[in-house]
This record gives sequence, structure tokens and C-alpha cells, in this order.
Amino acid sequence: MAQVAAIIDTLKSCLKAHGLRYVEVAQALNLSEASVKRLFRMRSFDLEQLQAICQLMGMEISDLIQTMQQHNPGLVQLSLAQEEEIAKDPATLLIAVCVLNRWTAEEMVSFYRFKMTDIIRKLALLDKLNIIELLPNNHIKLKVAANFHWQPNGPIAKFFKHTIERELFNADFEQPANHLAILNGMLSPQSTQAFQLKLNKLAQEFDQLNNADAALDVSKRDGVTLVLAMRDWHYTSFQRFIRT
Repeated sequence: MAQVAAIIDTLKSCLKAHGLRYVEVAQALNLSEASVKRLFRMRSFDLEQLQAICQLMGMEISDLIQTMQQHNPGLVQLSLAQEEEIAKDPATLLIAVCVLNRWTAEEMVSFYRFKMTDIIRKLALLDKLNIIELLPNNHIKLKVAANFHWQPNGPIAKFFKHTIERELFNADFEQPANHLAILNGMLSPQSTQAFQLKLNKLAQEFDQLNNADAALDVSKRDGVTLVLAMRDWHYTSFQRFIRT
């Protein structure tokens, strides 16, 4: 919810900077002015509405996110020592992941076999690491930037990489919620760079959807892992056919 609030606050600031009022927003969304005010108050815009408002200002959603990051930079990355502190205890890592996905303390208690006292102790550690601010009544204020990420080759990235190698592809990708595409080709350096930019953009869109859905109850969201990877690679099984 913290990032949703920050996005809406940034949206308000951008509208003011462009000299736009609720009435112009209402016309762009084909809604009444009262409905627009209610959307701002409840922070319940969907992506299509958010995109329409950005277009009204001559912006993209990515521009809005970038503006938010400039005004509210937040924590982008932990140190290796901090990540090691989290990674050494699976329960702490699990709660950290839940926090980054905007779970409440009550949702963690209802879904996992944790006592509230255990969760509060872990949240206190995350507060110390400046990932969150633990507020009264166990409310959680996320303090990370929209582009927060783990150390590329740090202990947490290594944990997930090891888990992916063991578990990710052990699934039925014919199921509606799953998707697997394996592509082989030969690209020039220029095309490789262009495609990498597209992958980065896709990753940003995934983050935007994740942030937008953070306002929903956890029961209405499913855990999803997206792996984007490309590399210069010749299959080991084919190596013996290459002329030396």
C-alpha cells in the first residue's frame, strides 16, 4: 500500500504541475468528477485508468514511476552483510519476501505457521535494516524504492537461483496460469542489445502490475515467479558435432 499511495500522490503532483483539474481527468476517463475524486481518495485506479491519465499529461506510466522514485528514492539495495543476516534464517527471508509483496502481519499469521510474536521479532529486524518501518498495531510501512533489488550475486539471489534450478521447471506448463517459451536463434550484437532492452521493459511492467495489485487482499493474489534470461549458449549435447 505504501507504494500505491506514493504513486497516487505523485500523480496528483504531476496533474497540478500540468495545470489539470479533476474535471479534465473525469472527461478523459468518461466518469463523473465525483467518481474521480472517489478514485483518488480510495487509491483504486486500475492500470487502464492510470495510463489514460498519464496520456492526458503526455506521459507514460514509466515516467510517473520514475518521477515517484526521484521524489521518494527509498532503499534500492541492502549490503551483503545485511542480506546475509536475512538469508541465514529461512523464516526471516520468507517474511522479508512477504513484506516486499505487501502482506500484512495478520495475513502472514493466517497463511503460515507463525505466531504473531515470531513475526513481530522478524519485522523488528527488517525495521532495523531500514526495509520497513514497524508502526503501532503491527502496521508495516515499506521503505524500499520501486526498483529495489537483491544483490545480483548475493546470498539471497544465490538462494533463489538454487531453488529455481531445483524446482521451477518441475511444473505442468500447460496449465492456464503457467507459461514456458524456449527460443533459439542467432542474433547480431545490436539485436541482442535491443532484445535485452525489451526484457528490461517487460520486467518493469511486471513490477508495475505487482505494485498495482498490492492493494488487493492477499487471498485474491497468487505467487508468481518470472524468470527472464538470455545467454550465448551452445547445448552441451551438440558440442560433439562441432568441427574443431
